[in-house]
Amino acid sequence: MKKSLNFICLLTLFNVAIGCKTDEKKEKISKPEPALNVSGQFEVDEDSSIINWVGSKPTGEHNGSMKVQSGEMELKEGKLVSGKFTIAMKSIVVEDLKGQDKIDLENHLKGTVEGKEDHFFNIKKYPKAYFKIKSVEPYKNKFKIKGDLELKGAINSVEFVSEIKFGNDMQAVKILSEQFKIDRTKWGISFMSQSVFDDLKDKFISDEILLQIYIKAFKV
Repeated sequence: MKKSLNFICLLTLFNVAIGCKTDEKKEKISKPEPALNVSGQFEVDEDSSIINWVGSKPTGEHNGSMKVQSGEMELKEGKLVSGKFTIAMKSIVVEDLKGQDKIDLENHLKGTVEGKEDHFFNIKKYPKAYFKIKSVEPYKNKFKIKGDLELKGAINSVEFVSEIKFGNDMQAVKILSEQFKIDRTKWGISFMSQSVFDDLKDKFISDEILLQIYIKAFKV
């Protein structure tokens, strides 16, 4: 009987100890991290800032990238408060094709083929696109960034979830977004769109373009 009581007492103490450690762990996890003491202007690094894209149709998809040509961000006490970026539309590349197929699709997207200038982006008339941050809010351990995207002269709101990371002794900041969708028809890109033309059957190109943003900037 005495041995049983001793065992029960030891078991109780063990459970209490484990419970205390678990509570400490929970408290440590839920405790908010201190604000980073980072403020000032950051200038985009053109060599390492890109936007990845994916376009699709019933028979498959294509993917590629384009360069963020310039831009700047402002931070206050470790928080991103504003930013504006310029995208070089002539930098569009297709990454899943090679040879002439790659060249042909890139030229079609850029609008450098006679008679097909406005099928997609028409870089001669609209050489640049712009994105301006309007708000940044915490979202599931990341951030929800909302802003205006100007493309082919039209401006529409977009939003995406992103990580914001710091490096180089707080002298660099990175935006690493999750993949998100935009509807190309909102910017007047209606070529082979099923929502615009109802007789395409399975020859249509999806209205949705998937984007993923990677921007790196250094403190000025």
